[in-house]
Amino acid sequence: MTTATYEKVRHVIPEVEWATFEPDIEAIERLKVEHDAVILAHNYMTPEIYHGVADIVGDSLALAREAQHVRAGTIVLAGVHFMAETAKLLNPAKRVLLPDLRSGCSLAESITPEQVRALRAEHPGVPVVTYVNTSAAIKAESDICCTSGNAVRVIESLGVDKVIMIPDQYLARNIAARTGVEVITHPGACEVHERFTPLDIAEIRQGNEGVVVLAHPECPPDVVQAADYAGSTADMQAYVEQHRPAKVALITECSMSDNVAAGHPDIDFVRPCNLCPHMKRNTLGAIRASLEHGRHEITVDPSLADAARLSIERMLAVS
Repeated sequence: MTTATYEKVRHVIPEVEWATFEPDIEAIERLKVEHDAVILAHNYMTPEIYHGVADIVGDSLALAREAQHVRAGTIVLAGVHFMAETAKLLNPAKRVLLPDLRSGCSLAESITPEQVRALRAEHPGVPVVTYVNTSAAIKAESDICCTSGNAVRVIESLGVDKVIMIPDQYLARNIAARTGVEVITHPGACEVHERFTPLDIAEIRQGNEGVVVLAHPECPPDVVQAADYAGSTADMQAYVEQHRPAKVALITECSMSDNVAAGHPDIDFVRPCNLCPHMKRNTLGAIRASLEHGRHEITVDPSLADAARLSIERMLAVS
């Protein structure tokens, strides 16, 4: 089993390193069967998780969609807290585990329900579009959720000329430029993507002739403008698969390049490396312990669950 798995990732994981992962991978595969569990893993997981033990992989939108169709009784979310909450909201009867409770998100922590209510009061009648990278409490204050992959479609589905889009100021500004809809923003940002600058892209181009630069829309607008293409992690992966550039740079969290490169050994990946400390709290050891001990189970306040779930379901209905 693990030999076949290693063949999928031999381009990104040295064989000697793989030997250290094998015991945990074998244990996790056994525990998944014993506990009727599946592992949902975000695109930012390291390759030994993404390729080694994950049953379903993708960006936030893909994981939200797939969570609805999971038949297993237990979901282990290899990602961050808001993703586990989303899985629980869509599967209230299932057990949802998060390997490390410290796996937070700078965006989710950048806004409070009180701030959402203040924005509504300041802009009466303007719908609130909330990035899925938020807590259930924020989703419950919202009209509809979105991801970086479907934000344009979500906003255009509302048929209005003005929206409040929270909490990522850069995503909001980048989406506004594509829709023509006036977007009221909140000063939140992803601690990974806001560190990229146009100078980073200029240096990548200078040292890598012909490189195609793909940027995540959580990056500042001047970074997006300096790139050749901007899109969600799923969009980036699709671009690489469809266009097959000889050399490419993904301006996003570090592990994304590793995971896409595993399927494209013929493509040269230039790898600027900004790590998300929260995503990296997910390890094989933490996933194994989560299954062995049933930790850490995610619950959602019943007083928030229905409203939060509705905002997600509205998003999925137009995605």
